[in-house]
Amino acid sequence: MSRIAAPPEAFDLETRLAIIGAGAAGLVAALVAAEAGLEPLVIERDAVPSGSTALSAGLIPAAGTRWQRDAGIMDSPELFARDIQAKAKGKAEPILAGAVAQAIGPRLEWLAEKHGLAFSVIENFRYPGHSAARMHGLASRSGRELIDRLRQAAEEAGIAIITEARAETLHIDAAGRPRGVTITRPDGTRESLGAEAVLLACNGYGGNAGLVAQHIPSLAGALYFGHPGNQGDALLWGEALGAATRDLSGHQGHGSVAHPHGILVTWATITEGGVQVNREARRFSNEAEGYSEQAARVVSQPGGVAFSIFDARIADIARQFEDFRLAESQGALVMAGSWDEMASKLGLDAATLSTTMAEVDALKIAGARDAFGRDFAQVPRLTAPYCAVRVEGALFHTQGGLQVNAEAQVLRPDGSTIPGLYAAGGAACGVSGPEASGYLSGNGLLTAVALGGIAGEAIAAALLRESGQPYPSERSKR
Repeated sequence: MSRIAAPPEAFDLETRLAIIGAGAAGLVAALVAAEAGLEPLVIERDAVPSGSTALSAGLIPAAGTRWQRDAGIMDSPELFARDIQAKAKGKAEPILAGAVAQAIGPRLEWLAEKHGLAFSVIENFRYPGHSAARMHGLASRSGRELIDRLRQAAEEAGIAIITEARAETLHIDAAGRPRGVTITRPDGTRESLGAEAVLLACNGYGGNAGLVAQHIPSLAGALYFGHPGNQGDALLWGEALGAATRDLSGHQGHGSVAHPHGILVTWATITEGGVQVNREARRFSNEAEGYSEQAARVVSQPGGVAFSIFDARIADIARQFEDFRLAESQGALVMAGSWDEMASKLGLDAATLSTTMAEVDALKIAGARDAFGRDFAQVPRLTAPYCAVRVEGALFHTQGGLQVNAEAQVLRPDGSTIPGLYAAGGAACGVSGPEASGYLSGNGLLTAVALGGIAGEAIAAALLRESGQPYPSERSKR
């Protein structure tokens, strides 16, 4: 479906900026470009914008925000960028990591002030790898609310979103510059849309089983928890144009999707003192390293499942998330007054589970480190009533993609840009490096929102200058 072709003699419709994908990246880019004076056209495959953003927890990490300051949280973009690199073991693209860490805080404040998105910062726990409490979300702590609010903001700004339109063909002129796209409707009809610039905001390749098997073999055949439409269009177009790619094995997995309910269970169940056991009632890893790398570990366990074990105190923390409340309402949460009772309810060996949890308790009392390397110093002990959720590992979205510069321009292997072609969100290489363990919580929405905003600004500035119009920030200087 992802074709490259010469432009037609005439397009059915003309626009200055075509944005492929109405997820967080595409909608933020459209809002920024529209404020600068462009009239972007957003192309969306679904009837209503949703994508991977809607399936996420809707949490965006940002440093140095007004919400952190109000809560007395000390943080900075520089510390955030260091945390990104530390989780990625220094393998994230440094210029891009620094750019998104600097851009995300002001962008969230702009979304709040300009478009009424009521963000707040989560203060009662930290995700693995973050040196400060910097996860920001809307009231429900859900991706569905985030995408709905961005869509509403775009509609109120008068931004045109063409829905139920699959971008099938990218039109490239003789000079190698994109000049538009052809879309396909559900009934098979096609329309061609001319554009001076194209932003690829159509996520990665997580829904393409062949590409997943090629680049992420450890999760080949695993549950895919992203949008099925993420077929790698941006990657395939870019490769056909000779674009540079980076970290194609990078991805975000998650080791805590309620099974068989298919609902994400917050990793706070682990970071606040919980553990995971397999069907043999034994722990099998350092769960505290991160939920992304835990996905493949859970997939490798007997039956491809595990059990997240925590207690009522942690469940109370988790209930601030809409997904957890939904999982609980659907019967995913198992509660018991003793380990013997829990083993019976889960179908596990009671003696083994009791031994495993006694070992965890002893580690917490001693403040010791276990054989997997998890440090239990100052980690609260679990107390009855105990809780558990049967979970499986899943692939959420890919983190590798087209290589871009700090203005979201797509690059060739020699470092030159492909004029008029931009990428953001999952279509662009993120800041997690080539391994699942490099994913710092929130990296997906970080690059979607921050890089989407960067792309919107860069495209608007370039197109306005090409037509002899100053960019808004330059107008104030005249």
